[in-house]
Formats: sequence, C-alpha cells, structure tokens
Amino acid sequence: MKFSSCFSSCFSHPSETTTTDINKQEPQGENDENFTVFSYSELRLATRGFSASNKIGEGAFGCVYKGVLANGSIVAVKMLSIELESMRGEREFVSEISTLTNLKHENLVTLKGCCVDGTRRFLVYNYMENNSLAQILLGGEQNRIKLGWEARQAISLGVARGLAYLHEEVKPHIVHRDIKASNILLDQNLIPKVSDFGLSRILRNNVSHISTHVAGTLGYLAPEYALSGRLTRKTDVYSFGVLLLEIISGQAVVDFDLEHGEHYLVQKAWELYRANRILQLVDPIVGMNYPEEDAVRFIKVGLLCVQERARLRPEMSRALKMLTNDVDIEGVQISQPGLVADLMNIKLGQKTTFHSLYSKASNLESTPSSLSSCS
Repeated sequence: MKFSSCFSSCFSHPSETTTTDINKQEPQGENDENFTVFSYSELRLATRGFSASNKIGEGAFGCVYKGVLANGSIVAVKMLSIELESMRGEREFVSEISTLTNLKHENLVTLKGCCVDGTRRFLVYNYMENNSLAQILLGGEQNRIKLGWEARQAISLGVARGLAYLHEEVKPHIVHRDIKASNILLDQNLIPKVSDFGLSRILRNNVSHISTHVAGTLGYLAPEYALSGRLTRKTDVYSFGVLLLEIISGQAVVDFDLEHGEHYLVQKAWELYRANRILQLVDPIVGMNYPEEDAVRFIKVGLLCVQERARLRPEMSRALKMLTNDVDIEGVQISQPGLVADLMNIKLGQKTTFHSLYSKASNLESTPSSLSSCS
C-alpha cells in the first residue's frame, strides 16, 4: 500500500497544524521504497502477541514492543492508544509518519512502516540495541554503560548534527519540541538517533516562530516558550544545551536527596562556571585521562545554549562548529541561564530566572519517551 493511502485512512479528524502539512504528496526517494504498511496479524506474530516479555518501553500514549518480522528483521513496534475526545495519540501518529517518511539522516530514527487496525495505531522502527541515552546514562545499574569521553563526545556531536539538519537543511524547517535524554536512542555502535517526532512543528514560509500550546518536558523547556507558547528553533537549542550538560556530567536535570533537597543541573553548571571550577562537572566515570580543554569547551557550549535570552543562544549549526572547535569560543561572554520555575508559574505567566526552582512535575504533555526503554 502506498503511504498516501495509509495517510488518508489514518487521519480523518481535523486538528491543529502539525508536521502532517510538510508534504502532502507521496514521499520521494529511498524512504518511500522502504516504508511498509503492516497488517495487525504481522505485528502480533512478530511481538508474540504483544507479550509482556517483549515490552521494552511504555509512555503516555501506549507501549513499545520488541518484534522479529517474518524476514528476520528486529524492530521496535510502538502501539499508540488514542484518546477519542481529544484525538491525542492520533495527531502524534500522523505527525511521526509525515515527518520521518520525508527525512533521512544518520542521526534520526528510521521509521520502517505503520499499521492501522480499527482504533489501534502502530509505528514500526528499526530496533536500537543500546536503548535510550537516559537508560545507559541515568538508568539502573543493569542498564548503565560506562561511557568514556570519546563516546560522550560522539553522542553529543551526533545529536547536534541531527538537530542542525532539522533546523537548517530541511525545508521547511522543523522544531522537534521534545529533545531530552529519553528521546535519544543509541544503536549497537552508540550512534545517537533523535526520536519521537509526535510533538514536532514546522516553520513554513521562512517564519521565525509559531505560537502553540506548551508541550515538552520540564527541565528541558526554554523559559520564553514555557511562558508564552512562542516556539522557535532556539527552543530546541535550549533543550540541547541541557542535554549536553547531562551527557558531560552524567547527572539528571533535576535530582533530589533527603539531605540536600533538590539539585538543578543547569544551576550547578552555572555556579561552577562562575567559580572557575567548571571541570568539577565532568562525570567521574570518565576517569582522569580526558582532554580537559575539550570538556571545558563542551560545558561552555551547553551554557551558551541555555542562556535566558533566546537571541543570545547560538543556532544549532554554530553550536556544532563550537563543539568541533571550528568556531573559537575563547573569550565569549556567557550570560545567566533561564530556568522554568514550576508548572504554576507557567499557568500564571510569571517570569522566571536563574534563581527560580524547577517543579517536581516531569511533563506538561507526556508522550512515549523511547522506542527501546521504559520512560
């Protein structure tokens, strides 16, 4: 079945503009040849009846299962649950299809196909052997991998390349809107793949921003977007900056312990930078034999990306050049980061600054976090 037939049968309910509007003609090129419309029976057989032992992830819209197709291919099957009143889940399903069938990049997840069976929706992806970045960096001991400096560097650069592609090479440009560790998947070679495009939006006709309802994950939300719904590519840049600090430090965005209370990674990085003790942020697991100059540069780029004023943040292509040292950042002034205080402040439209505290709430609009790990 052609993609256009699947598209029209999948989505007959109007909703706000999403990436479904990117390209309403049939996708062209390699991705079109590889896209498959699976039957429900095929996917049921592949996942052994969607058995609990095959479940590898779970999110707000449904579960993800490991499957083996008839040809021997190992896949991840995302089963979406649809909210009939709001059609949440349906919009994300179509957004994911229309985005990924028109994009191809080493650092974006590959969508193999879909399935529509009554009210059930399924998305089929290449299986990622090393789960999500959240799992191997911050998960339980059985899931963690001791990442050295070179691995962290390669993962950071890969994510940056994927975002630069979305922001500047694709026409019209795409804002992902939910960049976080659980949405970065890793293949057997630890090559990062940006995943979960259910919340993504396009910037058509060279517009610089769009206004939309706030969605994403607290801790990664750019303050101006959280407070006003003004979405730009700098929204993703902020999220990437937080992610970069996570990768280097091996610490969660927000942490809590009984003795010291809540800890905020962006705040900690800023304090260490101002105290000229920036290398204390580097994860001890990295060991002692890492290039300190590179580590300082990566942390500084992270802080540049999370500056409170969006106009001061670099574009993704420039951030990538900073990371690779193709753009010298020696002497570049870094201003204080912006933080989202809490969900209540977002609702009240209150301005938040570095001194604000994060909410313990983790999501404004939850989505399945990963194709290969529980969110």
